[in-house]
Amino acid sequence: MPSQQLLPVTNRYFDSPTSSVSGSPPSMAAVLLKIEDDPSTGLYVSPSFDDDKNASMKPLLPRASSYTSISTTTTASNNNYQQRRRRINSDNSLPTLSSTRVGGRRESLGRDETAAEEAFVLTRLSLKLLRYLGVGYRWITRFLALGCYAFFLMPGFLQVGYYYFFSSQVRRGIVYGDHPRNRLDLYLPKDSEGQKPVIAFVTGGAWIIGYKAWGSLLGQQLSERDIIVACIDYRNFPQGTISDMVNDASQGISFVCNHIAEYGGDPNRIYLMGQSAGAHIAACTLLEQAIKEAGEGERISWSISQIKAYFGLSGGYNLLDLVDHFHNRGLYRSIFLSIMEGEQSLQRFSPEILARDPNIRTAVSRLPPIILFHGTGDYSIPSDASKNFAETLKRAGVKAEAILYEGKTHTDLFLQDPMRGGSDQMFEDLIAIVHANDPDAIAKDATAPPRRRLVPEFLLKLAHNVSPF
Repeated sequence: MPSQQLLPVTNRYFDSPTSSVSGSPPSMAAVLLKIEDDPSTGLYVSPSFDDDKNASMKPLLPRASSYTSISTTTTASNNNYQQRRRRINSDNSLPTLSSTRVGGRRESLGRDETAAEEAFVLTRLSLKLLRYLGVGYRWITRFLALGCYAFFLMPGFLQVGYYYFFSSQVRRGIVYGDHPRNRLDLYLPKDSEGQKPVIAFVTGGAWIIGYKAWGSLLGQQLSERDIIVACIDYRNFPQGTISDMVNDASQGISFVCNHIAEYGGDPNRIYLMGQSAGAHIAACTLLEQAIKEAGEGERISWSISQIKAYFGLSGGYNLLDLVDHFHNRGLYRSIFLSIMEGEQSLQRFSPEILARDPNIRTAVSRLPPIILFHGTGDYSIPSDASKNFAETLKRAGVKAEAILYEGKTHTDLFLQDPMRGGSDQMFEDLIAIVHANDPDAIAKDATAPPRRRLVPEFLLKLAHNVSPF
């Protein structure tokens, strides 16, 4: 049995006067965060590492397959934990899921166990994340603003939450991998005749608070237009770092490509979409897969050719340009570099920079059409991020475009506008692309009733004014 392993993280920015962690007592020499998906590994944060040591440091959290044991000593509690994990994974194995009839509902007991397990993992990670971030002024104000923002949109959240938990069209918690967060939700149209187009969606959340249920509003509204939506969950920081997130997204996409026909999806009409941090993760996943396919001897479980197009919503694709911007907005440089596995990895996980590399030009040319949506009023991730990425892709020979929406903020396109009901330009643009070659679907879209309003206008305006994003 593996023993606990301590991994160092550079923390040379914690002495910044604006850092939330600087409020910690000087006697606190280290914080140990035990990573949930592997009890044999701990995260050790030290406030005094120099730049030279940081530059030569290995990635923060290697993939689970690379973990090695440094001792044969373990505790009975770890043994019991592993036994519980094996039982959970066995109960939720893919063969069991694939043999379940699409029209049937899961047993309530199994669904309750899955929900309880997810709630337990998320609660523990949230507490550890708060301990890691500290209680600085910026984070306190952000959390207060987030609370007010959620309160103003609560009428919409309650309606969407009711649909998410009680609709027969939602298949929650489908397992696609071995880790606790390797699950996805499916949103199925009421009309089950014929094979439907599919959007595999990777949610946002600043690489820290992402969760598959964040895509429930999008899933509900797209399923009403006869589109299946698969919202892919993935490990967040500190449960995992960017490599883990990309690996999880790739496994989720693989499941969609190989199993969506069992749920009425058309395997020849699969689209990939990501929002905010999810847009970055999905773009990294696409490029990583293209590089694998361009190489020799790489084993793959899905192919770039199976993706009809990629939709990026309010994403960031050049981390070197964004690291200081995020730091000024409260995602401190030390934390961001920990998420991205060190400063030396920023280029590796910057799709825009990779697309410029002549050594992987063949891989880049394999990418599907890229459509990037962004609001010009977005101050969380400036719209230039999408414009610059689209231009870089065009120069590399990829079919790409950036569609900008005047004055829209980071959350307008994803939350406020959909909750407003009626016509939504970004939503209609997305539908038009997915249904472009389907005359019957286009005819249905022309006669589709307007979407109903979920939140009064005055509350939407208040939410817009207090949004921390």
